[in-house]
Amino acid sequence: QVQLMESGGGLVQPGGSLVLSCTASGSDDSTNAMAWYRHPPEKWREFVAAITSGGMAWTDEVAKGRFTISKDNSKNTVYLQMNNLELGDTAVYYCAAGRSSMRGHFVVKYWGEGTLVAVSS
Repeated sequence: QVQLMESGGGLVQPGGSLVLSCTASGSDDSTNAMAWYRHPPEKWREFVAAITSGGMAWTDEVAKGRFTISKDNSKNTVYLQMNNLELGDTAVYYCAAGRSSMRGHFVVKYWGEGTLVAVSS
């Protein structure tokens, strides 16, 4: 079993930056990657970015050039650096652990509780 705890959400003005963190505890050998998803108001949950245990990372088109996913293996923590935030980035951001077999492929096995990011002037 893997438990995920997100932190770093909050209120930010358009054009601002935030860093989300997700710390994993426990273990599951069937997982080899972690990801960020988000659930905007009145929309479906959507993929944001993922990174494998080997360091391969990819980002959805809506976040390319603005969001960066990274990890610190020593802390079992994955980060999402979000720059130049827009009103449309307002959402609950969820951390996920799962399995990836190739770039662009990620199957969720565990979800975090989520952290709210609100972009507003």
